[in-house]
Amino acid sequence: MTLDDLDPHYTTILCDVWGVLHGGGALFPGVRERLERWTGEGRRVVLVTNAPRPAERVERALLSKGLARESFHAVTSSGEAGIRALTDPVRPVGFLGTDEDRADLEVRGVRMVDTGWTELAAAGLNEWHHSVDDYEAAMHDWLDRDVLFHCLNPDRVVVHLGERFVCPGALADRYEAMGGRVAWYGKPHLPIYDTALALAGNPPRDTVVMVGDSLRNDMAGAIAQGFAAIFVQGGIHAGEPFPEDFGEEHGAPGWRPLMCVETL
Repeated sequence: MTLDDLDPHYTTILCDVWGVLHGGGALFPGVRERLERWTGEGRRVVLVTNAPRPAERVERALLSKGLARESFHAVTSSGEAGIRALTDPVRPVGFLGTDEDRADLEVRGVRMVDTGWTELAAAGLNEWHHSVDDYEAAMHDWLDRDVLFHCLNPDRVVVHLGERFVCPGALADRYEAMGGRVAWYGKPHLPIYDTALALAGNPPRDTVVMVGDSLRNDMAGAIAQGFAAIFVQGGIHAGEPFPEDFGEEHGAPGWRPLMCVETL
């Protein structure tokens, strides 16, 4: 089976962005045409990303790369979910990530402070410390102060222009293992799927396909939500076959994606 043969029963496509549509640079070859074909077939396409930034910024970036606006119906992001949580109610929070990510959150009403915070908005690792071990001392301090770690990007790694980088999810894993409190946003956690399905018009779950390159986020999330899936093997698991026991390990013996493809 190929992508051209996708059963018309699947009327909603939830599609990952990073690793599926692009890898930090230009759109991958064929992406624009594939999404246009799906929307042309009458399917609803919602882009679902663990980017720690507002959905509108994700959309602007994709349009600037040449993705046609008519090729998808909506975008939602883990950052969007995190912003809602951090502004309801507004309260002072610390920040971890780049200056650009901080500006994105502040313009949406997140109140950032440098001292006296007991909640931390983690959009990324900072520009000078790129490994989990770099934050060991800080995490012990957070534990002592019972800091709630808001993980706005639950990815553990990302491949950017061919190079692998650690993401906040890896830091959240370590902090949680130490006994720290973590609030997770994005795939594979429930809130982002509720938002995505609402944007798609609340279709029956058996008509939904999750397209993604992450086993831990996209494929495990599909199982948990009762979706079918398409596994894109050219992303963070490049060169790896789909694990034979993946369904069994996630409580769904025999489950497999509808197909495994290198790219769209």
